[in-house]
Amino acid sequence: MSKILIAEDESRIAAFIEKGLRANGFSTTVVGDGEAALDYLITGDFDLVVLDLGLPGRDGFSVLRAARAQHRTVPVIILTARDSVHDTVAGLEGGADDYMTKPFRFEELLARVRLRLRPADRTPEVTVLRDGDLSLDLRTRRAQVPQATVDLTAREFSMLELFLRHSGQVLSREQILSHVWGYDFDPGSNVVDVYVRALRRKIGAERIQTVRGMGYRLGV
Repeated sequence: MSKILIAEDESRIAAFIEKGLRANGFSTTVVGDGEAALDYLITGDFDLVVLDLGLPGRDGFSVLRAARAQHRTVPVIILTARDSVHDTVAGLEGGADDYMTKPFRFEELLARVRLRLRPADRTPEVTVLRDGDLSLDLRTRRAQVPQATVDLTAREFSMLELFLRHSGQVLSREQILSHVWGYDFDPGSNVVDVYVRALRRKIGAERIQTVRGMGYRLGV
């Protein structure tokens, strides 16, 4: 199990990232300031670091420079509210392996985490997800059902990918909102139900089941 250090001082965002990574099989440690982040980064045995630039005490740039100066080569994905070209370049030149700007969707962060953790000699990751005669091509972002190819919107694609990666499992509306819409979702919104209806029209109403009081499930 890969170990990931999350250095983020906004508790809501840190919890959002931690919850998503743990649900996808990663072990996580969360710290909320720059000094702790550097200490864990240098002394801990982590496989990847998600590092916010705006940490209190010591900012992410300083943490990254200090870690690289001590020859810590662990992959680092910088996470920040700053979106200027200067900050992007500074972060990458300072030793970051990737860069994401807030707000973000968890699926994009997860894809980048998986990419950075993939050994060079590993078999390429699966690019088509399947459940019976339903398939989803992650490259073309199209679904396939018997006798038809289905075009999807970005949100429909994200939702169907989530269902296929958790086929047979009940997913709550909160889980779906968090994954597809990110940490700024409105928990009182009915947008999940709207998109489930849209997906049902495209791939078949019987494929996505409503589990009363719990959420939705793909498959039996």
